[in-house]
Amino acid sequence: MEFTAKARFTRVSPQKARLVLDLIKGRGVQEALETAAFTKKRIAPAIFQLLRSAVENANYLSQEKGMDVDLDRLYIKHAIANEGPRMKRIRPAPMGRAFRYQRRISHMEIVLAEKGVENKQELATVVGEEETAAKAPAKKKAVAAKKKSGGKKKTAAAR
Repeated sequence: MEFTAKARFTRVSPQKARLVLDLIKGRGVQEALETAAFTKKRIAPAIFQLLRSAVENANYLSQEKGMDVDLDRLYIKHAIANEGPRMKRIRPAPMGRAFRYQRRISHMEIVLAEKGVENKQELATVVGEEETAAKAPAKKKAVAAKKKSGGKKKTAAAR
């Protein structure tokens, strides 16, 4: 089960938001909260708030749906910052001219997941792949034998 939180129309460029989001990607929730709390970037408090919101979403959904979610085993699966709409602004320049510039806005999203749940699914797929991999060489041997014989079976009447 995944739990998400989104912050839209945040007045920071996505590039600057990604600097902090990259610090917390893949970490446990408690470690990520500490990292976001002590990072010296202007966007860090907003990311801290977003992360706390995602944890509260997980807590609420686990109570509401009766799911057994261990908040200590949650980690940050995805943390992305996409670009939002740009605000076009004009800065006065010398001799009556004007320069245009853009204020960037970002949409941030954090997805939390539980550590043990995904590992069980991955193990199931790996075991399934091993079984199919064991069957594959037998097919290759049959195809190789067929190629050596010319692809045609000799019958008793043809001999």
